[in-house]
Amino acid sequence: MFRTALRTLRSHRLRFAMPALAVVLGVAFVTGSLLYGDSVQAAVNRAHSNSQPDASVSITADSSAADSSEAHPLDDALLRRLRALPSAAAARGVVEGPSFLVGSDGTLVGDLYQAAGVNYVPDESGKDVRYPLTAGHGPRGANEIAVDRRTAERAGYRVGAKVRIVVGGTARDARLVGVFTAHDSRVDSGGTLTAFDTGTAQRHFAPTPNGYSAITLTAADGTSDAQLAQQAQKLLPSGLRAVTRADLESDTASEEDTDKLTTLLLSFAGVALFVSTFLVANTLTMLSAARAREHALLRAVGATRNHVMRMVLAEAALVGTAASAIGYGLGIGAANLMGSLFDASGVGGATVQALSAKPLLAAFAVGIGVTVLAAYVPARRAAAVPPVAALRTVQPSTAASLRRRNTIGLIVTACGALLVAAAVGEPNLLFGAAPLLLVGLIVLTPLLALGVTGLLRSPLTRLAGIRGKLAVENARRNPRRTAATATTLMVGLAMVTAVTVAVTSVNRFDEQEVDSSMTSDLRITAVDFGEIGEDTAARVGRLADAEAATPVIHTYLDVPHKTFLEVTAVDPAAVERAASLSVREGSLDRLGHGIAVTEELAAAHGWRLGSRVSGTFTGASARTPGTPTSLPVVAIYDGPDDLTPALVSDRALPRPAGAEDRPTISSVLVKAAPGRTAALREEIRRTLDNPALLVQDHADARAAATARTAPFLNIMYAMLSVTVLIGALGVVNTMGMAVFERVREIGLLRAIGLDRADVGSVLRLESVTISLFGSALGVVAGTAIGAAAVLGQEVVPLVIPWDRAALFFVASAAIGVLASLWPGRQAARLPMLEAIGADTE
Repeated sequence: MFRTALRTLRSHRLRFAMPALAVVLGVAFVTGSLLYGDSVQAAVNRAHSNSQPDASVSITADSSAADSSEAHPLDDALLRRLRALPSAAAARGVVEGPSFLVGSDGTLVGDLYQAAGVNYVPDESGKDVRYPLTAGHGPRGANEIAVDRRTAERAGYRVGAKVRIVVGGTARDARLVGVFTAHDSRVDSGGTLTAFDTGTAQRHFAPTPNGYSAITLTAADGTSDAQLAQQAQKLLPSGLRAVTRADLESDTASEEDTDKLTTLLLSFAGVALFVSTFLVANTLTMLSAARAREHALLRAVGATRNHVMRMVLAEAALVGTAASAIGYGLGIGAANLMGSLFDASGVGGATVQALSAKPLLAAFAVGIGVTVLAAYVPARRAAAVPPVAALRTVQPSTAASLRRRNTIGLIVTACGALLVAAAVGEPNLLFGAAPLLLVGLIVLTPLLALGVTGLLRSPLTRLAGIRGKLAVENARRNPRRTAATATTLMVGLAMVTAVTVAVTSVNRFDEQEVDSSMTSDLRITAVDFGEIGEDTAARVGRLADAEAATPVIHTYLDVPHKTFLEVTAVDPAAVERAASLSVREGSLDRLGHGIAVTEELAAAHGWRLGSRVSGTFTGASARTPGTPTSLPVVAIYDGPDDLTPALVSDRALPRPAGAEDRPTISSVLVKAAPGRTAALREEIRRTLDNPALLVQDHADARAAATARTAPFLNIMYAMLSVTVLIGALGVVNTMGMAVFERVREIGLLRAIGLDRADVGSVLRLESVTISLFGSALGVVAGTAIGAAAVLGQEVVPLVIPWDRAALFFVASAAIGVLASLWPGRQAARLPMLEAIGADTE
């Protein structure tokens, strides 16, 4: 049986090439996802294990304590008590926080999410075991820093260079005095480490004055980590706990994020494999029809149905095995490619292990499983060919079976459409509704193919004459085959369209938000994971072309017996001019000693001018106790959403006790002198000299709002492109198989007057018809799914990206033309007389 299967593969190797390639792509996707996920997790675990070589025990907050909200400072007093433990060889106060380094080209270096500032703790020899130096010395003053070796190389800095850093939202110059190595997950993930002396780090990052972010202990010789943790716990107040290194690593080196990444990648790989099954099944179905005489002759000489079925499944298993082996090799390359791409985005530091048991087993299980599963129905059909059919080449489908399929398809599609409609009110339903709708359309596609091609018969005949009519009739000849080919394109384009509709709608919402909230001439915001310095608004307000500048700080006022009231703190002297507010009653001149509320809020609480609003300002962190206050209503106003429903003076907020308690300035609004907006923007950039701050006018803000979704959309397109590519292979495969099946037909067409170009044109029109049909189904289904997702969000407007939809149709037509080139060339090369006398097999 296997010898027969091998002979079949050799004789029909070109016909098996396309389905094998589809399985190769799917297996490579699966393998690459698993290998990359494993490599990332290994890199994270390794980085966590090596990042604190001197930490045997760490002092952390105890979330299980009865009063876990109570804050217990990690200060010098506690550090001294812990250092005095006989079982502790050393104790270290750790201070960490966000810190950015500006490169020699004036841009921020590395992944901003992973950019950190740390304190350098030298021993008696002046070295820090956690950050061993490779050049220079450790920082010794407020204007000295050291950076990790990778960062120094990327930034183009050497010891002694004058560098610019951004800490606490303010940029300043410092001297680079040292370069060190660091086995730290943040560096491995594309981030940066900037080391300060402990005093400077405490001023920048300490949660309390002269406090620490954490305290770590080093066990003395002969003392286990567990013993040290037990002894340290006795010295700790409630709310703090001593955690051993092993327990800390098990907590921090969690596989959750890596599992999410791997699951996301595998979901796209699953879609690609799902589409591959249609290509494999379609190919084997066409081969079974073409080899009907061969199977009948096998039955005539004694082969049983089971023998024929096993032979077809064996062919599929051999194809799957070969495709799995090749796919695994490509998967290794795909994993390395993902590593390099994600490294540029700050998720790198991973070395791919080429031979890994789980990905290897998964590759062969998936590759062989998909091909054998896809071959099951064609194998049953091949086994059903009776011996008396030795003179017949095709086993036609019965009308009854197609009617049953149409009935099932109509029911499933209707259920899917109803669920998609219901998902507008219940978005979670979409996860089940979208697959059900696509499955229904897949089952119903033969009926839709007959209907659509019937409508196209007359227009194509008028446009292309007999060639157009032949192309349509060829597509209608076997609606199952046309449906299977179109389905491979439909699934991928449906997902691409759904994502495009959702992202386009979100972009429109972001633009509307900018239009409604950006009432100032200029707005200063921080880059992702950055912050705005406390003195930024004051510095901008002193510029010659600036008429007014106010910080915008969002906080809450806990009003007794009511609720948490959203409050925006601003500069009372500048907000009315900077933000163009409309005051209905009262005046903002007295905002320094009161509160302004919107008309809607005043009506809801029964407040009038002079009413007192009493409550407690919530601090920026749990360490800051609430500050009671009672403020009179001094104005009733209307304004943009960003400045509603209430305004207070920024001086009314609690004063920060430490770095964690600094109020977060979300933006700075700036009013420019008439005609000086562009000049002021450049002046602000020069004055602040801070690449972590963005100075935007209205156009800049709109562009920045929509730019946030561009990386996500590009990643989705990249992932789904594999599925679309498999769909294109399906069209190529169908047209290639059509040439093999229609050798005599092509010869007869040549004999009655069609030249080689005409034969190629017929195939090209047929290919374009099938491609556009699959594209239309995908675009319609994807638009419905994307619209349901958008309409489920109350505030997001539905936007149909007609330009992208048109581009998808143009791309589908191009796929159809390209898919017909090779089959058309093969058909044109057939000698006419030999083709007329050829057997159809």
